[in-house]
Amino acid sequence: MTQKGCLFFFCTLVIFSTQSQVLPRQEITGLVVLRDVPMEKINVRNDDSGYSTSSAVDGTFKMMVRLDEALVFTAVNLETRRVKITQEILRAGFVKAIMTETTVPLPEVIVNDNKGITAENLGIIPRGQRKYTQAQRRLHEATSGGGIVPLNPILNAISGRTRMLKKEILVEQKEKLLLQLDGWFDDEYYIQTLKIPEDYIAGFDFYIINDADFVRALRAKNKTLTKFLAQGLARNYLQDIEAEQK
Repeated sequence: MTQKGCLFFFCTLVIFSTQSQVLPRQEITGLVVLRDVPMEKINVRNDDSGYSTSSAVDGTFKMMVRLDEALVFTAVNLETRRVKITQEILRAGFVKAIMTETTVPLPEVIVNDNKGITAENLGIIPRGQRKYTQAQRRLHEATSGGGIVPLNPILNAISGRTRMLKKEILVEQKEKLLLQLDGWFDDEYYIQTLKIPEDYIAGFDFYIINDADFVRALRAKNKTLTKFLAQGLARNYLQDIEAEQK
């Protein structure tokens, strides 16, 4: 082989070796939130490739990324957020960006001498008004008392009634979530899309109302986001069922 041929072969080998070490990009799904509320029209840019997009109405977006690249999230009145792509993000195929509002200095406030004028003092709203559910009222009665020494809280703490009433509130909250979820998805979506066996649908409903992100999306009546989250929860639920059956 001539000297030029050896040089050409060596350069080709170096180029091929360098290219083989560059991992291909893969598509991931992302979610942008502010105070747990999905945010739309947030600018998303891959700082390494230059790819850019923006979040949809439900706060989601898609982006091609590879390991160690960085996504930059920007929007007016929000702090710039930078997220590095890790192996965990690539395995999950999902990234969540939590935005924060830009701190704006407030102008000087002059306090006048009318310190005693409040909405309560003027009779606009009842003083100390608060609405309780039935379970919350029972808990409030159990943990408060009158007189110099309130005996009710002491006796209820000893008897365990306070602990029981706190559990009642949790049960009451879950019952409301199950009622809200009833009819949210049709059976075909559970069975065909999420692959949940018909006999396990009720159990899956109870499973997903224990997920904080899903509950926030359900309370916000964001059906697109609940469907997106339900898919990931369904995979975990089916894995748990399979593990129990072994």
